[in-house]
Amino acid sequence: MAKPKSSEIIVGLDIGTTKIACIAGEVTEDGVDIIGIGTAPSKGLRRGSVNNIDATVSAIQQAVDEAENMAGCEITTVYAAISGPSVRGLNSHGIVAVKDKEVRDIDVSRVLEQAKAVAIPSDREVMHVLPQQYVVDDQDGIRDPLGMTAVRLEARVHIVTAAVAAAQNVIKCANRCNLQVADLVLESLASSAAVLEDDEKELGVALVDLGSGTCDVMVYSDGAIVHTAVLPLGGQHITNDIATVLRTPLDSAEKLKRKYGAAWRGAVQQGEKVDIPSVGGRGPRSLPRMDLVEVIEPRVEEIFEHIKKELIRSGYYDGLAAGLVLTGGAAAMEGIAEVGEQVLGLPTRKGTPTKIGGLVDVVRSPAYATGVGLVMFGASQGKTIQLASRTEDRPGMFKRAWSRLAEIF
Repeated sequence: MAKPKSSEIIVGLDIGTTKIACIAGEVTEDGVDIIGIGTAPSKGLRRGSVNNIDATVSAIQQAVDEAENMAGCEITTVYAAISGPSVRGLNSHGIVAVKDKEVRDIDVSRVLEQAKAVAIPSDREVMHVLPQQYVVDDQDGIRDPLGMTAVRLEARVHIVTAAVAAAQNVIKCANRCNLQVADLVLESLASSAAVLEDDEKELGVALVDLGSGTCDVMVYSDGAIVHTAVLPLGGQHITNDIATVLRTPLDSAEKLKRKYGAAWRGAVQQGEKVDIPSVGGRGPRSLPRMDLVEVIEPRVEEIFEHIKKELIRSGYYDGLAAGLVLTGGAAAMEGIAEVGEQVLGLPTRKGTPTKIGGLVDVVRSPAYATGVGLVMFGASQGKTIQLASRTEDRPGMFKRAWSRLAEIF
């Protein structure tokens, strides 16, 4: 019996503050089909940055194993997301002379390298150089200058940098799980690939990824990225408020937020009750669900106030005709889009992954936007990875299993 052919697979690894998600996608003629998903609670990160290598490695391994079992293949290479306060963005530009009076690939590469040559501290590295537009002689607003007759070529770009240590810690965690990192991708850049439409990017839109420890902001104008920022705010702050005000353990507060939480009082009916676990061995208490919402709503409003200040500071607030798109685990909360519209005065919607096939219903949530976006980003790079099917030999997986048994005994 002939062995099935290996598939072209892209794997995204979203290493979040409270959840690690591993998503495998198969590249098809029509796009990408999601074929495997694995998740695990994350205990080794704070505000998007690794602070416990062992705990993070354990969670990554659990998520990868789940995704492998569902997808039926061994995962060896991933596209990993990066976020955290160390991530920063800036705009730059470069100018070069066109040698042969016709813009070629080498000219585009040279002008991008020129734009990339900005002074950054030695403890930081460039993650992305994102072209905004090209200027050919005096003609601006050009997206693709290849083949155009020119004497001078200018590129205006947005550069994303991150702390070297933060990036290396993510790679180290993946390597300890026998995973090779094909590329590190900014979390909000990955999310935008999964949830934004081209016309939104043209009109002007802000993507806000509401994670547990951080809030990633990315602004598009005229189809290009013009501003990025990471705010040290997120769903964990809401959980902390619930735990403090309602006097309940943090784990219970997180469960209450996910199951019964709402960001807007108008989304909750009077008379609804929830059981609140107590601390110190005391019995649970029954409280109106509205009490829970009254704790959540002010903190959500505060987060949106900080987002509004950041958008105003960027200088693009008045140009966001397409408004705001929310992704991330905290964005799944009921009523959060309504609060966003009230505070920012902009049309706001939740962003769920689109333009994919396969396990669509499973990943149809803002919480999976980054993981799915990493798969789509990898597919757009044209770097598919050949992974062995389950029916073929899988020495890597057996080696890891024996390694874990050796650690136990």
